[in-house]
Formats: sequence, structure tokens, C-alpha cells
Amino acid sequence: MATQATAQRRFSFLQIAIGLQTLTIFLQAVSAGLLLTSSYGETLHSAGARVMYGASMLYVLAAVLAWKPGGGSPRPVLHASGFLALASVQVVLGIAHIPSVHLPLGVLMFGLSVLALARR
Repeated sequence: MATQATAQRRFSFLQIAIGLQTLTIFLQAVSAGLLLTSSYGETLHSAGARVMYGASMLYVLAAVLAWKPGGGSPRPVLHASGFLALASVQVVLGIAHIPSVHLPLGVLMFGLSVLALARR
């Protein structure tokens, strides 16, 4: 029974990490709108980018912790690593001010994150 409770806790940590990532990506879309309409939007969007990147790293950590001890499928680790790679590209595109790719990639990331959350 202790093993089942431990597995449930890891699953919950993974679900929380995906949910946090999804929320931070959504908040980045909100702060992008503020970027266009207010003086503090750039500061908010820049800070949000750091939080979103941290949430993507937390997702990788949660996926590894859910996979390694239990010997489950490594698929969540691959998905989380893919999100971290997309987040890295997103940050580079944002710094380079390439909105023609930055914005659609953000929409794609949000959709994929919602899909990952729905699968959990």
C-alpha cells in the first residue's frame, strides 16, 4: 500500500508541474497583451518568461521523479524535455524580437501543455 500511495503522490506532483506550466504560459499570453497596451507590460512579460522557464524545468524534474524510481515509461520525460527545448527557443526568439515566430510558438506551447494536462 505504501508503494501505491507513493506512486499517487508522484503522479500528483507531475500533474501539478504540468498545471503550473500551463498556467504560466497562459499568463505569458496575458502579459503579451499588456506589453502592447501598458508601460509595465514589458517588465511583466520579462519576469513571466523566467517563471515560465522555471516551470518547464520543474516539469522535467517531476517527470524524472515519476519515472526513475517506479520504472515506468520514459515518455513523460521526453515530453517534458521537449517542452524545455521549446521554452528555450521561445526565450531566444523573444530576446531577438522575432514576434512572427515567437507568438505562434507560444500558442503551440499552450495547446500542447493543455493537452499534456488533459492526459494526466
